[in-house]
Amino acid sequence: MPRTFEARPNNPALGQLVRLHADMGGKIHENKKEAGRLATDMMHVEAVIRMFDPAYDVRRIAVKRKRTRNPWFKRGALFREAIGVMRTAEGPLSTREIGIRLLAAQGIAEPTLEQVRHMAAALRASLENHKGKDIQRVGEGMPKRWALRP
Repeated sequence: MPRTFEARPNNPALGQLVRLHADMGGKIHENKKEAGRLATDMMHVEAVIRMFDPAYDVRRIAVKRKRTRNPWFKRGALFREAIGVMRTAEGPLSTREIGIRLLAAQGIAEPTLEQVRHMAAALRASLENHKGKDIQRVGEGMPKRWALRP
């Protein structure tokens, strides 16, 4: 049975995989060292807390995680902005066209492909959720075109 990959010392793929494995191991080692430093810093902070209040239970302190919020999803802001764009449009628009116009309204004249994709994906979900209420799909086929309900 022939093999597509033979692990021989002169195989270039094997050398690359070994380098990749070593690089990942180095990253894990660096992260463990950083975790150790952070743990000692936390112990120092706990000691200072106990200096102020010896009865304070530091186990109750919850770990805070950073979370970046999408500015478009503040209580339906994206959908309201999309409705505004659809009101000024001369005809039905696709999610991509609505997204490009929304980005232009935010001052992004030349959006990257990634920005357009993210905006279109968010719009697609929002428009599907509101289909039949305030907006309607116009025509058939792809891409879907949306317009305000009369």
